[in-house]
Amino acid sequence: LCSCCTVKMNIDVESMRQKYGGDHIEPETMLENPMEQFSLWLQDAVDSKEVEPNAMTLATSTKEGVPNARMVLLKGYDEEGFRFFSNYESQKGAELEDNPIANLVFWWVNTHRQVRVHGNVERLPAKDSDAYFHKRPLGSRVGATISRQSQVLSSRAELEEAYQTVEQETLVRETEGVEKPIERPDYWGGYIVRPLWVEFWQGQPSRLHDRVRYNLVERSDGQNKFTKERLSP
Repeated sequence: LCSCCTVKMNIDVESMRQKYGGDHIEPETMLENPMEQFSLWLQDAVDSKEVEPNAMTLATSTKEGVPNARMVLLKGYDEEGFRFFSNYESQKGAELEDNPIANLVFWWVNTHRQVRVHGNVERLPAKDSDAYFHKRPLGSRVGATISRQSQVLSSRAELEEAYQTVEQETLVRETEGVEKPIERPDYWGGYIVRPLWVEFWQGQPSRLHDRVRYNLVERSDGQNKFTKERLSP
């Protein structure tokens, strides 16, 4: 460290260890549909009082293969895939435009479980983005409207001033009884990750973790299905 640094980087991370454990998982006993299996595990995470069970790492990359990752929130899932919302002009938005493939990682510490997803990414229809946007709290709608995500800001004050301006304009309209909600900006909306594979990981003692992966098999008749296999830890 240089002489000007006062924070010592001497936390002993090598000795940090947790003992994992849980019911064993087998390909034969897991549900045939990975989205249904995910729903069971998500419910277990909710029941175990995870702080944000819908939090997930979203990993994207440039078309040259340079990776980036950040935490986002899952805002929907079904047979088609996993949905989240963001700014289309952000770094992740630009990368998904150029290279529409992503990985997701869910980590639930209370149940010692992890789910990884790899899939193709598409924008959601505008009507779906509109529907979700208008369900959000006022502050979240204002924030999405004024933020130019990933762009350089001169100061925090610049952001707060823009927020207060739009918030005040909205409150004035509501006071006057003017029915004019904040419209979803064109640069903000939803994505869906359509899984090509989904891996379920259950922590076990002595690092003998259980891993089961579902792989999408595309068929000529369009009746695609997932197969299951056990992976070595």
